[in-house]
Amino acid sequence: MKKDLRIVFMGTPDFAVASLDILVQHGFNVVGVITAPDKPAGRGLQLQESAVKRYAVNKGLPILQPEKLKNPEFLAALQALRADLQVVVAFRMLPEIVWNMPPEGTINVHASLLPHYRGAAPINWAIINGEKASGVTTFKLQHEIDTGDILFSDEVPIREDETAGELHDALMQTGATLLLKTVQAIANGDLKGTPQADIPTEAIKHAPKIFKETCQINWHTPLDNIYNLVRGLSPYPAAWTVFQGKTLKIYKAHKEHTTPGKAPGDFDTDQKTYIKIAAPDGYLYLDEIQLEGKKKMDITAFLRGYRFV
Repeated sequence: MKKDLRIVFMGTPDFAVASLDILVQHGFNVVGVITAPDKPAGRGLQLQESAVKRYAVNKGLPILQPEKLKNPEFLAALQALRADLQVVVAFRMLPEIVWNMPPEGTINVHASLLPHYRGAAPINWAIINGEKASGVTTFKLQHEIDTGDILFSDEVPIREDETAGELHDALMQTGATLLLKTVQAIANGDLKGTPQADIPTEAIKHAPKIFKETCQINWHTPLDNIYNLVRGLSPYPAAWTVFQGKTLKIYKAHKEHTTPGKAPGDFDTDQKTYIKIAAPDGYLYLDEIQLEGKKKMDITAFLRGYRFV
């Protein structure tokens, strides 16, 4: 096995750290890390480093933080790293001049079972759509986003009450293990991809970017759909509704299938232990919420301090 395979790793959030770490822990030669520039955040607008940068600094790995991926200075610095292989995990779209640079190409770790859920938010959409399973795929980058030849994939079941945050953590670990398997196979020189067009599938499901309007609850849709939307957007960016004139984010909830005595969107409460909001075929009980201008809290704490209009 070619452990001296020169690898450049590209990633930004926590999801990518597990994948970078497993390569380092198994002795692969990571010659450079590309991550997002530091950004001001928080009340004091202090510059915040990405999770990947913090890890790379701790391990003494060379770091590049380009604003623009076509910047000639960045391209020259990337070329100077002489990568045999580039690995991309939760990073931005790469121009061809970048992904086509190393002789072994560029591989991506994607949090879905491709060809389903191509796009920016595969974890969220799998839960929003009520899937029973998700997974991780490694594939070779090419022109169209998330369409390259599949190298390996691994399925992960989704619990009925699982949130996007919980699935994220499960897929993060699965993805790291799958990446290791992929890089080992490339180092052994015995890996051939499978074109996505060769995989028999029904209509392909997509995972587009999520906007604020995506997150608004339509109380006239079936209760299961509403419940899945809440799970699929928790903890971020969170499903929301308008409650007594203010925006209310819902992070956790449970459901009761019944014939509701209220119109869809109307609520019922004992003002002590529960608020439930009607759907056409039951009630959604709110468990953890955040009212506009307030902190996130569980429903009993909320009700202790809330005065109904």
